[in-house]
Amino acid sequence: MARPLLLTENYPPDRGGMAQSCDRIVRGLRRSGEIDVVHFSRKHAAIDTERQEHGTLVRCPIDDDPGHWLNLLWNEIRELRPSHVVAFGGYAPVLAAPSLAAWWGAPLVTLMRGNDFDAAVFSPRRGWMLRDALSRSALVCAVSRDHARRISALFPATPVRWIPNGIDTTEWALEPHDLERARRWRTEEVEPGRRVLGLFGQLKSKKGGAVCLDALRRAGHDGRVHLLLVGEAEPEMLARLLSIESAVSWTHVPFVDRWELLPWYAACDLVVIPSHYDGLPNVLLEAGALGVTPLASTAGAMPDLLADGENALLFRAGDPHDCRRAIDDAAAIDDATLRELGSRLAATIARDFTCDGETSRYLEALRDTARATAGERRSPLQEQER
Repeated sequence: MARPLLLTENYPPDRGGMAQSCDRIVRGLRRSGEIDVVHFSRKHAAIDTERQEHGTLVRCPIDDDPGHWLNLLWNEIRELRPSHVVAFGGYAPVLAAPSLAAWWGAPLVTLMRGNDFDAAVFSPRRGWMLRDALSRSALVCAVSRDHARRISALFPATPVRWIPNGIDTTEWALEPHDLERARRWRTEEVEPGRRVLGLFGQLKSKKGGAVCLDALRRAGHDGRVHLLLVGEAEPEMLARLLSIESAVSWTHVPFVDRWELLPWYAACDLVVIPSHYDGLPNVLLEAGALGVTPLASTAGAMPDLLADGENALLFRAGDPHDCRRAIDDAAAIDDATLRELGSRLAATIARDFTCDGETSRYLEALRDTARATAGERRSPLQEQER
């Protein structure tokens, strides 16, 4: 019976999209069996193990001396015999997983999430870790077809599989009170006739924030656009917002928990995702499942489910002129067409990007990897301990 061990830096009570994704995957797999989790965090003071339903959770500190904590972690968990070692992206999991998998003689499965691949592949400090993990993996799972193709090109001997994020559309839905809060906010804060463009998560220059704000400033739609920012913003980005407020009115709402996002999504005419590079953002699935049309770049997994003019407004990643063109389209499109684009996207997500589908793909990947590696020799360490 498969019982994988998943290593992650993103897990509740951490906040943010990556922690939500990891929690969703673990909960999905635990409905079908057992899975153990190691959660690395600077917030942990010591290693401790908690028994949970269908698995255990090991909390492990990580700081500027990762070698010390990883050796202590090995002492804590060496008696485990996981069926697989799964690295959920990030620094510590990618550093630790190849060694742990080899010592146990277990197949290594590396998950490329979010910006993990893009951020590390060209990093002089972390690039070697990424390449070591990918070359040693029995399977790599990527959330975008673009990442899957690029990883396969670098490591042709490593099996790579596309497994996109999912969302439970049966529970993620707008209630009447969400719609009322959205209506009330727009009535109180937004001038009539203005399109509300939402930016959710982190407004950073590296995430395309500067391109987006500069395009808004240059678009010349003074008095026709209201920008809603929900989440964190770099000081530089807030300064840029202040510099363009004569042309674009805006509201900044600090970070809120996932379920509190519903009325803010409902308040938007479009959700803007201006990434230079990305995986498959939770924001895209969350807004799209509610029928909110994205104004998005072509980075990462966006082209896997979005088509310009069919269910979204797209622009070439990093291209300020094309971003301005997409903003022009967003300002000019009529309400009925905008609603139709959102409805088409919601139907696509409900059909092809579900939580159950995501879990099924991971279960199939684990089964296939176990079969493919079943005849391999046990590790020398296991042979000595028999």
